[in-house]
Amino acid sequence: RFLTDLEHVVDEVFDRLVEQAARRGLLDLTYSIDSTDVRAMPADQDASKCYDPTDDEYYYGYGCTIVSTGQKIPIAAEFTESKQAPEETAMRVTRDALAVATPIWMVGDSAYDTLDWHDHLLAAGVVPVAPYNARNTDDPLDIEYRVEDRIDEHSEDVQLKQSTLDETYNRRTGVERTNESVKDCGLGRTHAR
Repeated sequence: RFLTDLEHVVDEVFDRLVEQAARRGLLDLTYSIDSTDVRAMPADQDASKCYDPTDDEYYYGYGCTIVSTGQKIPIAAEFTESKQAPEETAMRVTRDALAVATPIWMVGDSAYDTLDWHDHLLAAGVVPVAPYNARNTDDPLDIEYRVEDRIDEHSEDVQLKQSTLDETYNRRTGVERTNESVKDCGLGRTHAR
C-alpha cells in the first residue's frame, strides 16, 4: 500500500518538474526515446529474469522506457517488466511526452521502427527518426529510415535530406546520457525496488 501511495506523489512531483522545465524553455526541439535495464537483487520477488541483447546477458530486474530532451532532461517515463518494452508502452510514453510540448523530431533506435509509432508522430506534426528494421519483413525496402517510406506513401511535396536524418539520429545519444544520469541518481542501485 505504501508503494502505491508513494507512486502518486512521485508522479505528481515528476509532472510538476517537467512542466517547470517546459515553461522555462529548457526543452529543445528533439526528443529521444530509449529503454534501459533496471537491475535488482535476485531475491526481489517482483523482479523478472530478463535478457539484455545489448550486453548479451541475463539479469534480474525491470526495464524503464524514457523520453528525454535537452541536457539530460527526462520528460516521460514508464517502468516495464523487462528492458524490451512492448509497443503499447512506447506509444504511451510517446503520448505523454507530446503532451508536454511538441518537438520537431522524435528519435529512437530500430526497436521503434513500427508503423503506429511513425504514423502517430507524423499526425502530430513530428518527424520520427528511427532506423529501418529490415528483419520485420520478407520484402525489405531500400531505405535507411522508416520515415522515408511513410512520407513517400502519404505526401507528394515533402522531402527529407538523408544527411539531415543522419545528423538528427546522431542526437539519440542524449537519451543514453539521460539513462545513465537517472541511474546515477539512484535508479541503478541494485538494492532499490
